[in-house]
Amino acid sequence: MIETIVFDIGETITRDDRYWQGWADWLGIPRHTLSALVGAVVAQGRDNADAVRLARPGIDIVAEYQAREAAGRGEHLDEGDLYDDVRPALSALREVGVRVVIAGNQTSRAGELLRDLQLPVDLIVTSGDWGVAKPQPEFFQRVLEVALAAADATLYVGDHPANDVFPAKAAGLRVAHIRRGPWGHLWADDPEVVAAADWRIDSLTQLAEIVAV
Repeated sequence: MIETIVFDIGETITRDDRYWQGWADWLGIPRHTLSALVGAVVAQGRDNADAVRLARPGIDIVAEYQAREAAGRGEHLDEGDLYDDVRPALSALREVGVRVVIAGNQTSRAGELLRDLQLPVDLIVTSGDWGVAKPQPEFFQRVLEVALAAADATLYVGDHPANDVFPAKAAGLRVAHIRRGPWGHLWADDPEVVAAADWRIDSLTQLAEIVAV
């Protein structure tokens, strides 16, 4: 029985449109160019930050991130960045007594912005808060600590095979792979993803049916 569901953030809870548009505008390149580079690194199974590095070789991403924040062009999240099924799905899970946690690879600032949206969840934490990021095993150890449930009673939901599906499964958690965003769509039918995922979903609203079983 699933007692706790833990959600990835980017392309699971939030759309990444604004994130990549912001980087393209900051770098002074067409948005479709950076979008195409994101697609290229996804297809190659590379880290998404490599898209920025391809657009601007030698870039110090941390320094540029800080410069964007200082210039008032840093991170921003509002209701429009949420996928349409997020609030209904989270509310339905809370109503049936499931503990709901959001934990993904994001900055502490992104965590603050998400908490400001007053989502119907028990906890929101980020890799920036913890000082450890996916796919490191230590991240999923922290996930289990905040889940307050056994590993086999905890379900991790995410779109990214290397960051979500495989390391969560290795940590003993149940896994739902969502066909959403570039990674979710491109790798949805990969044999290794299919074999590792306990469930494969197209919408977060399907999770209520899973926990009801």
